[in-house]
Amino acid sequence: QLQLVESGGGLVQPGGSLRLSCAASGFTLDYYAVGWFRQAPGKEREGVSLISGLDDSTNYADSVKGRFTISRDNAKNTVYLQMNSLKPEDTAVYYCAAATNPMSGLNRLMYDYWGQGTQVTVSS
Repeated sequence: QLQLVESGGGLVQPGGSLRLSCAASGFTLDYYAVGWFRQAPGKEREGVSLISGLDDSTNYADSVKGRFTISRDNAKNTVYLQMNSLKPEDTAVYYCAAATNPMSGLNRLMYDYWGQGTQVTVSS
């Protein structure tokens, strides 16, 4: 069974940090593009960051550049999203997704497998 499971969300004050994890089971993430997406209430799901399955290159949405870092640990079959300097506008459900095309960008329609999401709330 192919599955992605996100973890690490929670409540944090503005300026704080969280580290999200995306763990895969049933398949190996090494050659998949893996993206992080988020969806806030009343908003469309938007791409946050991705890491390529071909060369491990990364992309970030302008809104998170300099604050978020995506990485992968192939030995653990896990992708991480380190989120620093969090802002209230970062509040959303965060999803990880995997694309069989290893060069997929941040278009959510390119992703084949999705996790259940983890809630991130940034509030004072």
